[in-house]
Amino acid sequence: MTAVVFHKLTGSGNDFVMLDGRTTNVDDWPTERIAEICDRRQGIGGDGLVILDPAGPGLVRMTYWNSDGSLAAMCGNAALCSTRLAAALEIADPAGMTLVTGAGSFPSRCVGEGDHAELNLPDVAVPRPVDIPLGPGERSVRLGVVGVPHLAVEVDDLAAVDIDGRGRELRFHPACGPEGANANFYSRIQGATGAHGSPTWSLRTYERGVEGETLSCGTGTVTCALAIAALGLDELPLRFLSTGGQILSVSARIDGDRATDIWLAGQGRIVARGVWRG
Repeated sequence: MTAVVFHKLTGSGNDFVMLDGRTTNVDDWPTERIAEICDRRQGIGGDGLVILDPAGPGLVRMTYWNSDGSLAAMCGNAALCSTRLAAALEIADPAGMTLVTGAGSFPSRCVGEGDHAELNLPDVAVPRPVDIPLGPGERSVRLGVVGVPHLAVEVDDLAAVDIDGRGRELRFHPACGPEGANANFYSRIQGATGAHGSPTWSLRTYERGVEGETLSCGTGTVTCALAIAALGLDELPLRFLSTGGQILSVSARIDGDRATDIWLAGQGRIVARGVWRG
């Protein structure tokens, strides 16, 4: 067995096992070992594994795997957590750094003395309508790519959504391409007005690679915010209540079929530090 120092972080309930790349190597983590450390019964438990490496002045490389060991190009909540942990480990300046990921490089920064961070995402296409028949209680479905592919499904009643059933069906729908997509379901919070910074929308996510519901999805939240704006349902910036009970904020500008100046803000909280022997 090889002892590995790990940190456990949560981004609005989307949780990660995170490692300092100065003390471990990406090549030391085959698929089976990643699945073992992310196992919630016999490992540390997490929606994914992240390794952070210094990649140059102000640059932090974020390598991210889903809990099944599959490599993923990007994860918004993992990026927010990476920003906070990189600052705590003194890999980068908390006031500003650039995360280098498989989906590109993203400026990010810590916010205040607490556990929040902000991530600046590159311009993306506004989520487009896709040829998927609507299910019961569904009002619209759009497909977008924010780091990874996402479906944004507007529903009447979020609590009534069969996440495991309908979520899995949509995740593997042929319209999403051979790799599939995360399935995000969103609805307006009943009676919400957005006053005093309160959230007006909530969402639930079936996440590929985890193959089940996660308590939050950062890039999925961005996709839903852009879909809401494109449909004329609300105006940006928007605030969302995650299933994990935390608030994520999305700001952006819509210019035709492009979204620019996109910022995602949310939690990146360190909850534990320990040693894994496996």
